Amino acid sequence: MSDWWKGAVTYQVYPRSFQDSDGDGVGDLPGLTARLPYLAGLGVDAVWLSPFFRSPMRDMGYDVSDYTDVDPVFGTLADFDALVARAHDLGLKIIIDQVLSHSSDRHPFFTESRASRTGPRADWYVWADPRHDGSPPNNWLSVFGGSAWTWDARRRQYYLHNFLAEQPDLNYHNPQVQDWALSVLRFWLDRGVDGFRFDTVNYFFHDRKLRDNPADFVERDEPETNPYGMQYHLFDKNRPENLAWLARMRRLLDEYGAASVGEVGDSHHAIEMMGAYSAPGRLHQCYSFEMLGRDYAPAFFRSRIEGFFRGAPQGWPMWAFGNHDVPRQVTRWLSHGADAETLAKQAGALLLSFEGSICLWQGEEIGQTDTELAFEELTDPQGIAFWPAPVGRDNTRTPMVWDDSPRGGFTTGTPWLPVKPPQLARNVAAQTGRPGSVLEFYRAMLAFRRLTPALRTGRSTFLDTPDPVLAFQRGLGEGALLCLFNLSATTVALAFEAAATPVGPVQNAVLDGGMLTLGPNAVVFLALNG
Repeated sequence: MSDWWKGAVTYQVYPRSFQDSDGDGVGDLPGLTARLPYLAGLGVDAVWLSPFFRSPMRDMGYDVSDYTDVDPVFGTLADFDALVARAHDLGLKIIIDQVLSHSSDRHPFFTESRASRTGPRADWYVWADPRHDGSPPNNWLSVFGGSAWTWDARRRQYYLHNFLAEQPDLNYHNPQVQDWALSVLRFWLDRGVDGFRFDTVNYFFHDRKLRDNPADFVERDEPETNPYGMQYHLFDKNRPENLAWLARMRRLLDEYGAASVGEVGDSHHAIEMMGAYSAPGRLHQCYSFEMLGRDYAPAFFRSRIEGFFRGAPQGWPMWAFGNHDVPRQVTRWLSHGADAETLAKQAGALLLSFEGSICLWQGEEIGQTDTELAFEELTDPQGIAFWPAPVGRDNTRTPMVWDDSPRGGFTTGTPWLPVKPPQLARNVAAQTGRPGSVLEFYRAMLAFRRLTPALRTGRSTFLDTPDPVLAFQRGLGEGALLCLFNLSATTVALAFEAAATPVGPVQNAVLDGGMLTLGPNAVVFLALNG
């Protein structure tokens, strides 16, 4: 099969926030289709769509009630087919989210499962009797707060939900559930999709014995905002049975020549799991939240990339700096930059020079920042549950800004989340064709990566450079490229004796004789001469 995905750049679209075509304030598939030429012109290889399936929207589509239909708020199946056709005409691949570890509690399967302990789908979800005192079966916690178990009076049992109570976990120990999930994938593959992004890919299986999770081994001076992080998640996820299931999915994907990427959510072993899950015969690639935090230091980035390939030389990572679940990268890292625009350009160049595949989050290419929201403006259940702690997700999900009109060109109606002046100031129209803008820098960087084999598939060799400089070579021999970044707002000068020529996008860097001067948030790529 084609390995187009290897070293490719995927652009994540949150359909609700990308482009509204009918004025209801919610983005939709026809709106996205109209904007596909922009994405093709940006220079990405693939577009990943967050869920657009039928859903009660308790978790904005990550609670699916019908896996083989489009929610009316986003359009129709015909709209989806038109989107795929248009993307393919433009040379873009389409990857769609699959939220298969849990469903909505409104899914007909859950309605049937909760109705009886003996029905055909009684064992399709994870049910357990209470302890003798009526309390939940064990100490497992929900990512969204509280117990991971909810009592159901109809069955007189608890059901498991790793997220909202409205998102009951499917029971993958049941082979019928696995067969059904494969039928869902086949439905979309038959409609022409090029691959899948699998949500919460390490949550499919649970411990059959329902053993308590131990306390986390990291000592804390005080409790975390979300107690979920205070457990070591040994039994509620990351189970060894997962590997055989990933292999089943891979065999189906190989029938169609489709690609896959899995989301690994773990606070301790994410890099190792990315490698294990993307080993030959399993998923094609995996990403985690490792680079979606606040670390912005040479040793940090080096340790993650070297750690992955040392542990999984035959695996393949997908690296990202942002997505729909975390604060935007410029907002997180602004203290490391001379200014937001310079930092945004460096972050883009840094990410796009990493070994592996790359995922961009919508709006990164214009240097977008998080939106400050009041409590009454929130829609995200996680943000509402933990207010005022900064753990919500609405701030990064506000609409894409296309121009400086009052609604940013996103809608003619009232947007589902507000578009505020600080975000309006960073828009596509104002940056298009402007030399030095974040958008044009991203376009140049994407073209440079596409045309430079070393950046797409060349191996990485890190150099021992003093902080705050990160330096590594991509590729060997002819065509090798030296990538250097000053991850600070302070100028650094390095003696540089090798014969080299600057190539590709550059920012605040000067090579003069035997001295390389790296200004604030400098970026420079050097072709080695001999």
